[in-house]
Amino acid sequence: MSDFLKPKNTFLQKVVAVIEDNLADEHFGVTELAESISMSRSNLLRKVKQETGESVSVFIRNVRLHHAKGLLQNDELTVSEIAYKVGFSSTSYFTKCYRELFGYTPGEEGSRVEEEEKEQQHKVQPTKNSKLTKVIALVISVVTIIAVLFYMLPIDEIPASSKLSKSIAVLPFKNDSADSSNIYFMNGLMEAILDNFQKIEDIKVTSRTTVEKYRDVTKSIPELSKELNVSYFIEGSGQKIGDEILLTIQLIEAPSDKHLWSKRYKRQFKDVFDLQSEVAKSIASEINAIITPEEQKRIEKIPTQNLVAYDHYLKGLALLNDETGAGLAEGLEQFKKAIQEDGQFANAYAYVAISYYYLDIFLAEPKYTEELKEYADKAMLLDAEAGESLIARSLYYMQIRDFQKAVESLEEVLDYYPNTAWVHNFLSNIYGVVLPDTEKYLMHALQGIQAAVDVADSVTTSYTYLHLSNALAQTGFVNEAETYIQKSLEFNPDNLYSQYLYVYIRLAQHFDLNRAKTSLIEILQKDTTRIDVIQEIAKVCYTLGEYEQSWEYYDKMLNIKKALQLDLYQSENARIGFVLEQLGRKEEAKKYYDSYLEFVEKDQSLYKDLLFSSYYACVGDIDEAVKRFKAFSTEDNYQYWVVLFLDKDPINQLMKNHPDYYGTLKKIKDKFWAKHKQIRKMLEEEDIIEPMRGDL
Repeated sequence: MSDFLKPKNTFLQKVVAVIEDNLADEHFGVTELAESISMSRSNLLRKVKQETGESVSVFIRNVRLHHAKGLLQNDELTVSEIAYKVGFSSTSYFTKCYRELFGYTPGEEGSRVEEEEKEQQHKVQPTKNSKLTKVIALVISVVTIIAVLFYMLPIDEIPASSKLSKSIAVLPFKNDSADSSNIYFMNGLMEAILDNFQKIEDIKVTSRTTVEKYRDVTKSIPELSKELNVSYFIEGSGQKIGDEILLTIQLIEAPSDKHLWSKRYKRQFKDVFDLQSEVAKSIASEINAIITPEEQKRIEKIPTQNLVAYDHYLKGLALLNDETGAGLAEGLEQFKKAIQEDGQFANAYAYVAISYYYLDIFLAEPKYTEELKEYADKAMLLDAEAGESLIARSLYYMQIRDFQKAVESLEEVLDYYPNTAWVHNFLSNIYGVVLPDTEKYLMHALQGIQAAVDVADSVTTSYTYLHLSNALAQTGFVNEAETYIQKSLEFNPDNLYSQYLYVYIRLAQHFDLNRAKTSLIEILQKDTTRIDVIQEIAKVCYTLGEYEQSWEYYDKMLNIKKALQLDLYQSENARIGFVLEQLGRKEEAKKYYDSYLEFVEKDQSLYKDLLFSSYYACVGDIDEAVKRFKAFSTEDNYQYWVVLFLDKDPINQLMKNHPDYYGTLKKIKDKFWAKHKQIRKMLEEEDIIEPMRGDL
């Protein structure tokens, strides 16, 4: 039996066993597996990805294929019989998947086994003529060299797609009509085709926002290939004349600018969904990408039978994608018109909810939460398996700050759109700030950068590198974090978030608080409204014991919060109270301590006991403070910044005379570095960091 089918991990052993019990059932998929092992779908997706680096659907398929390999080696059943026996209803799809995994077709398996057996027999047979053996060996060597050279040469018969990664960019479609009102249709058609590609896990797709920047840019395909780091480009042009669609699609091999495939479509508008799925399947086939049966169903799914509703929907998509936000309100009305035409159109309900979410982003106070919930719920009710419905539900959970449910929902979105960077960015933000988990934060930051870092937009790329740098710093990889923050600043030197993260990375390296304060003040001078930088300066002054200057900056922060009615930085109230107390303003200090206690009592993060410890230290109950400090020492996955400042924080210094303080402090630090060592192995496997000398 293949080693793949005998994993050492206990969890994977259980998963493989359940898949094997349902091997012949072609309908046994992610949902059924989750139910069989009594896990939620989102937890299963996350766990399998963490353990194998693969999605659940791919893992299930690979278990089937490894079983097929064993059956093929026995040579008792036909390829079709074996395909059916391991859960493939289509022999051609089985063959394609088999070749993708093992590098040869199922029909070649038997001959390969025979060759291996002959080779083994030859090895054990004594040679009768050593001179003849040497000659044969020489001939074999020459033939082998010729064969290697043959495969290295650019032979036309070898398809280009076999040598290139399955990465594509769909360039903005051109409107061939003189009627400018047709533009929305071509944009919508492009969006729908792009969406179909994003449903195929085997294809890496550049985002629409990235390629949109090239609409009016005159650059050659090879130039674009280098900038976007993709192997293929899709160009499209056409028009809609009455109820007739004319569309020309071309597939171009990017590095060589070679046209591989093109087709001109002439379809009735009523056949628009068949057109969209046909384009996606044809191009996937041309680049040898595997489309699973489940993915094919998603691609071929018809969202509405009402073409008037779909026309409004396409208009809404074109308006929603206006990056200025100016088209949001108008796009929202188009989605509502689509619903008026077809009250069962789940995608339209989902996009109404999505529009409300983004409308609220531009407001100081959320205003559309109820509307967002109403339309997201309706979308889920009509089609709970549609990617659009899942996105709408995820954004609702983000809106109401139910981050645990948001995580579960976003994990399901990843199952539907496996190569989507923004989902990983949402998840890394949650794990980095709201539900602190350094390992998951780092994992999603890595996956996000793999999906998004190839974009040509320097601002976006800068933030992507910032994300990874912060994740590395929070897990204690300070020198590696410096490498990526430098890349972030190379792409966008004006990124103030990257600038002040770099200040903290240097602080972690040298712990020069005065230098950090000076650098932060210089950053603030570039934008004096930056409340985040103001509170960072206040914290550094607090740590230095410069309480008058600390209050100066805390006071600025509080005034901005009040003016803008912001509910931010509640965790700073303990430090603010402490600063005021050191300045002799005890009554004011008490108000901030009370406010801080109210905040901590509602907190659900892993830092709850540490926050309580600070409160009790401030009010003079040192025994209770140390008790909470010890309770925090049982936690895991806390950030490096906590460890870095733990014994330097003036509030924590109030506990230093307690007999259990330093022992607990050491336990917290030791646990962090043990976790750090564990994460290092993962990073070495991802080639994010180099192995330590002792590991070589």
